[in-house]
Amino acid sequence: MDPKDFFAELKRRKVYSVAIGYIVAGWALAQGIAQVFPVFDIPNWMVRLVVLLIVLGFPVALVLSWFFDLTRYGIVRTPDMKDKIDIVPTVGSNERSIAVLPFTDLSPGEERDYFGEGIAEEIQTALAKIEGLRVAARRSSFWFKDKKADLNEIADKLNVEHVLEGSVRREGNRVRISAELTNCCNGFTLWSETFEREMQGIFALQDEITRAIVDALKLKLDISAPLASRLVRSTDAYDVYLHGLFYSDKASEEDLRKSLEYFEGALEKDSQFSRAWTGIAKAWLWLADAYVPPLEAYPKVRDAAVRALHLNDDEAEAHVYLAETKRILDWDLDGAEAEFNRAVEIEPNSTPSNYFIAALYAARGDRDKALAFLQRTAKIDPASLWVNNSACELYRYFGLYDEAIAAGERALQLDPAFVYGEPLLAALYREIGRFDEAIALYQKAERLNGRPAFGLAITYARMNRPDEAREVLAKAIASRGSYTPGDAIAHVHVVLHAHDDAIRELERACEERSSSLHFVGIAPEFAPLRSDRRFTSILKKIGLEPEKVFTATTAS
Repeated sequence: MDPKDFFAELKRRKVYSVAIGYIVAGWALAQGIAQVFPVFDIPNWMVRLVVLLIVLGFPVALVLSWFFDLTRYGIVRTPDMKDKIDIVPTVGSNERSIAVLPFTDLSPGEERDYFGEGIAEEIQTALAKIEGLRVAARRSSFWFKDKKADLNEIADKLNVEHVLEGSVRREGNRVRISAELTNCCNGFTLWSETFEREMQGIFALQDEITRAIVDALKLKLDISAPLASRLVRSTDAYDVYLHGLFYSDKASEEDLRKSLEYFEGALEKDSQFSRAWTGIAKAWLWLADAYVPPLEAYPKVRDAAVRALHLNDDEAEAHVYLAETKRILDWDLDGAEAEFNRAVEIEPNSTPSNYFIAALYAARGDRDKALAFLQRTAKIDPASLWVNNSACELYRYFGLYDEAIAAGERALQLDPAFVYGEPLLAALYREIGRFDEAIALYQKAERLNGRPAFGLAITYARMNRPDEAREVLAKAIASRGSYTPGDAIAHVHVVLHAHDDAIRELERACEERSSSLHFVGIAPEFAPLRSDRRFTSILKKIGLEPEKVFTATTAS
């Protein structure tokens, strides 16, 4: 290690603070002993022995301070530098980067937003395919909609140099689009233009805007490569599809089912519209587990993804959703990995492509690969609630508490209502002994979204409050309606030392194909079951290698 880095590491691990504190406390203790012991006629050799022990304890304290951090919440292992990851890496000097904000919809009438967001996303999708250009993901850039933030703040939070913003106005068959590209480093407008076209020309217009941006950024565009908009044949189908896309990014069952209706309506107008099938796969994926039993939902995910890929094998998201069905329905992890890799190959800057493969590698115990793809996802989609909340959990599994806290706190800032599930930062607080903060966060989430958290039951169980744990567990199960993942219930049973009940629920999760079952191998809550043959048998049945998985979570 470089000397400069070594001394920086000493400071990061608080070795200096421990050394100074130890010397001061040791000196005071030695002075006190020298004054008090003679009063009680304690021999001098005892005084010298205590002083000697204080001296010998000094290097021991320094060594312990290197590996552990003593806080008011308990002793926490200090993450190694090799494990430390920049949550939002800096932009490379040769890299161009851009965020596409949702276009303001100025159209008359009540139903608005879907068209402006859809146009912006189409341009964003096309730009993401340009070599040498990093594009902030939709969830991150669209998070700033209706928020009072200037372009410099947006660029800083999304870690991009340029921002594209604009407006759309649609009246009848006429569409008017204004767009402006700003270099946020110097505040100058690089390009701006206003277009007015018939609706039939919307696809060519999107391509024209994309080419103008690429030209302004002095990047190379492969003319022969088809842009996404060219794959759409019917403007009527496209308009209905944009409605579906708008609702598919929301979290409620009502909105997801509404998106299905629009995607199906788009296919009625154009049966060859591959992206509508991808949208159907996406909607069923998010309905699964949360609102619909897996064995009902995932076959529909698979059917829609296969249909999309039959029409267009370059549908990256369809490969992602097909991969998830291979993982969940077939326990075919190698097949899932192949589909995920195909998705990354097609769209290397896609959030689903990078996040889902990171989760797969984490579940399989491929620690380094999982962390690499998590890093890429954070770079692409730094302001995504879903990404940050889930990344908090994966980092926690690997014992990377600094990274987990950063991701979890960012998720908390993005949306305190936790529309995508439980606040996983609370699980981290529980893990490091910050029980009061964990309980407060779970209770706040319940007040906002009305759903009792399984994590709260686990927290009470960890605090040796079993009656409260069982009460919360019963409420959480009741709130889920007719289906609750068995592994969610098993989490609580393990901490309550009801191991037979936990195994029974895990076996049910196997039968019902819970999508989160693959993560019980790396979840620290299940560590007490790792010596149980029934538990390792379940892991093997679903395609995992128990020893590899267990080792990944204890790697130093």
